[in-house]
Amino acid sequence: MSTSFRKRRAIHVDRVSKRFRLGAGIEYSRLTEALAYGGWRWLRSAQQRLSDKSSTEVMPPSVDSPFQDGWFWALRDIDFSVDCGEVVGVIGRNGAGKSTLLKILSRIVTPTSGRVGVRGRVGSLLEVGTGFHPELTGRENVFLNGAILGLRRSEIRKRFDEIVAFAEIEPFLDTPVKRYSSGMTVRLGFSVAAHMEPDVLIVDEVLSVGDQAFQRKCMGKASELGAQGRTVLVVSHNLAAIATMCSRAVLIDQGRLLADATPQSVIERYLQSTDANAGRIEWGNADAPQSDAIRLRSVSVLGTASETPTSQVDIDRELVVSLEYEVLRAIAPYNIHLQLKDESGVLVLASGSLAGRELDQEVAVENIVAPENIMAPGTYRTQCQLPSNLLNDCRYWIGLYIGPEGGSPNLICDPALSFSVHDTSTVRREYFGTWTGPVVRPKLGWRTESIDLNETFR
Repeated sequence: MSTSFRKRRAIHVDRVSKRFRLGAGIEYSRLTEALAYGGWRWLRSAQQRLSDKSSTEVMPPSVDSPFQDGWFWALRDIDFSVDCGEVVGVIGRNGAGKSTLLKILSRIVTPTSGRVGVRGRVGSLLEVGTGFHPELTGRENVFLNGAILGLRRSEIRKRFDEIVAFAEIEPFLDTPVKRYSSGMTVRLGFSVAAHMEPDVLIVDEVLSVGDQAFQRKCMGKASELGAQGRTVLVVSHNLAAIATMCSRAVLIDQGRLLADATPQSVIERYLQSTDANAGRIEWGNADAPQSDAIRLRSVSVLGTASETPTSQVDIDRELVVSLEYEVLRAIAPYNIHLQLKDESGVLVLASGSLAGRELDQEVAVENIVAPENIMAPGTYRTQCQLPSNLLNDCRYWIGLYIGPEGGSPNLICDPALSFSVHDTSTVRREYFGTWTGPVVRPKLGWRTESIDLNETFR
């Protein structure tokens, strides 16, 4: 494949916006009512054009809210391009506008404003059963989809065996599709879309319907198409899959394009933007957990790359549990005992702020211990740092037990706060499923050596 071919532009999105009317619309029982309302709308739009001749294009709102005058803006000024051979992931929250963008690129809907250019044949899989007739058999639907894509019957026949083998539905090939399970339908749909040699393959989140083995096959096929110079655009909430198979990722939020960069940097920004107000709990004087000596002020989960609280943590990043509290009277340093529990209530991890104090006097809170080892009244901050690649991808709850060293805790806050760990690590390689079993999953050092040949393998 020549370098010039790979650098050709396959998709170009130029300031694309799309809006939808809110509500069910107006229903009519008579033709005269429909004609009258249509005429009224035409006159109203004509008056608006005459009153504002400087702009004939409907523009999205400049404010942050996507709602405007009974309309919802699913996309607002989206602008990016994709070269041939790129595998690009599209991530964002539910309702961010990802599926709308793919429907526009698939020519299912038209944009309200802006332009879209797609080079070559497009194969898309946006919903379960897209393009399939439920009364036709799997065999008949393969030929039907190929014809829709513009292939001759001889071309479809040439690829037919490969499509069936990839989908793994040969025993049900002559059964009507309406009797297929959703997983079988997705397998056949993706196999048809990927093997018809599209110049651009567009895949929505429907791959999550399939089992893990088929998901691996799909991701491998998508990477193979990219290596052949074909363009792949995939929407997925599986961040590990995006990080592994994509060379680039874009982040969409409330219809706007927020980031377009490497998968790791875009995923990091996505995790930081998710639940931006979470990851921290604060108390006032009236409702704060307190004892006769200490009053809690706040508990936060911080990413080491940012001091912004977050409830979504990347498994490849260190995280910090930060406490702010008031010491109400002069005391010796209290032991702050941290516990982490998973969603089933299993105790995963426990650590104390004064553990190992005899070995290292600096284990106590840095720069806040008063002379003669006494904490004076005032506000303090204690932080506990957890290394990367320690916790499995799961949701965890923080419990705090605070009290004198060697004594029972007299301040208990359990649970205090929760956070989720997401696995975007490339250590997964082609595996995109859940790592079942352990709640602690450290990344340990391994080595293999030959006793006979005195060689080391890493």
